[in-house]
Amino acid sequence: MVKKVTKIGVLTSGGDSPGMNAAIRAVVRTGIYHGLEMYGIMRGYQGLIEDDIAKMETRSVANIIQRGGTILKTARCKDFYEYEGRKKAYKNLKKRGINGLVVIGGDGSFRGAVKFSQEFDIPCIGLAGTIDKDIHGTDFTIGFDTAVNTAVEAIDKIRDTMDAHDRVFIIEVMGRDAGYIALHSGIATGAENILIPERKTDIKDLVLSLQEKERRKKLVNLIVVAEGDGFGGANEVQKIIQDELPNSEIRVCILGHIQRGGAPSCLDRLIASRMGYHAVECLREGRHNVFVGILNNKMHYIPLENAVKTKSKISDEWMKIVKILAS
Repeated sequence: MVKKVTKIGVLTSGGDSPGMNAAIRAVVRTGIYHGLEMYGIMRGYQGLIEDDIAKMETRSVANIIQRGGTILKTARCKDFYEYEGRKKAYKNLKKRGINGLVVIGGDGSFRGAVKFSQEFDIPCIGLAGTIDKDIHGTDFTIGFDTAVNTAVEAIDKIRDTMDAHDRVFIIEVMGRDAGYIALHSGIATGAENILIPERKTDIKDLVLSLQEKERRKKLVNLIVVAEGDGFGGANEVQKIIQDELPNSEIRVCILGHIQRGGAPSCLDRLIASRMGYHAVECLREGRHNVFVGILNNKMHYIPLENAVKTKSKISDEWMKIVKILAS
């Protein structure tokens, strides 16, 4: 028989992403609407271990939907990798009677939730809060839309100076293991080349393509690189290309953590609110230890364990589009 959930804790873990606050707000207010007690856990699993937990009311999440970052803070917690750390976290939940947990984070956060739920009797619900969009089982992750629009805005501005000086620009965007930000922002800004971790880049083809464009007097070229590209990022790519094209002016711009910040977009606020609402509904209905996603505009639930075993993949169609549109 499935235990009835009466008290729910919510935490944000791993890298922050715009829209996390909207998700927190939705979880807290949905729970209170149904008469549940809601608790905020500070600094992710670290706060769980250190008992940094506070009861939340409706007003606790007022005026946060438009804010970037997370009011609950976030941290990566080495202690949670150890059984003793997880046991301590469990005791802190049990002494308050918290019997349900909503984890907003990425792949690493979900792995922690899977381990925790397997060892102890705390059902967990995962919400994908990651700008990388690398979680299997959902068309959207909280923060991706804002991050990619931040990148597009920055690249558009850089393109103005590219055009003014007839330069090759290499823009590095976030994406240590996933190339979605590079792919989407590159296509949206008309990049001539997009380098991502999921595809091995043939540097000779890249150089030949730039040489061919140079012969056609196409001197303005934009290359968007994910930080996790096989060559080690934009600076390494620049060195290789500069050696082959010594007469070209090649500049590098690394966008960095600007992509994590800022007010979340309308889309991120909407999907975060929708996912947060359904996270509480899952716990109330006895649908435990699942990841809440959205596929084809419908809610999609898959076991948390499956969500961390399967990575989201970039289709060949996207790469074909890049090649054709950049010609």
